[in-house]
Amino acid sequence: MRIDIVTIFPEFFSGPFEHGILRRAQKSGLVQLGVHDLRQFTEDRHRTVDDRPFGGEEGMVLKPEPLFWAVEQIREQAGAGSRVILLSAQGRLFRQALAAELSEEQQLILLCGRYEGVDERVAEHLADEEISIGDYVLSGGELAAAVIADAVTRLLPGALGNEASAVRESFTAGPGETAAGLLDCPHYTRPAEFREMPVPEVLLSGDHRRIRDWRRKKAFEKTWKNRPDLLSGVRLDSEQRQWLSELEKEQVR
Repeated sequence: MRIDIVTIFPEFFSGPFEHGILRRAQKSGLVQLGVHDLRQFTEDRHRTVDDRPFGGEEGMVLKPEPLFWAVEQIREQAGAGSRVILLSAQGRLFRQALAAELSEEQQLILLCGRYEGVDERVAEHLADEEISIGDYVLSGGELAAAVIADAVTRLLPGALGNEASAVRESFTAGPGETAAGLLDCPHYTRPAEFREMPVPEVLLSGDHRRIRDWRRKKAFEKTWKNRPDLLSGVRLDSEQRQWLSELEKEQVR
């Protein structure tokens, strides 16, 4: 897989791309990460990438020409099918299901917005879609691009070393694990007791069935406590409905 990022701050990515899973995935050949300076796709001597918006609004807007030229040249070099994504606060919300969808692509081209925004012709005629990583405003799309690159890369076969790790994480699930779309269960490591705070006995029991059942229940409880909105999209089984009833009763007390 190849992920190309177009930005006015290419140096930003020297940190996130040189550590952890992204670094290992690049070294093993699972993913190629390319960072492109938008200013290199300009023709004037000032390397102009932005201009004032029509209509008299405040701020500056990224011009369409450099972004179109950047994508066209990247596509020409790669020679593979690509999906162009404009990172924008107005975009579709980035979730785990979308990360999995993007991980099936041959190439992603991520366009980092800046300033007041990006000329709308980029969204309408160049990008395949707009994506947002959350309901808040950032100074630019660089952080969002790094988030998406990491979330997508870790889903590539072989990226984690242990494929079950990705299956058991929050928002994903496999057979016998927590329900799809829920948060992950709590995790503990040594020591078994720290400052009179013991690890749950069931995790030390060696009984894999009990441990699995405990994890399912605790994942459900954590989701109900921290992200109850996720439960509205989950079809609960009889056991989960019972847990929900118990939690609601405890809340009333």
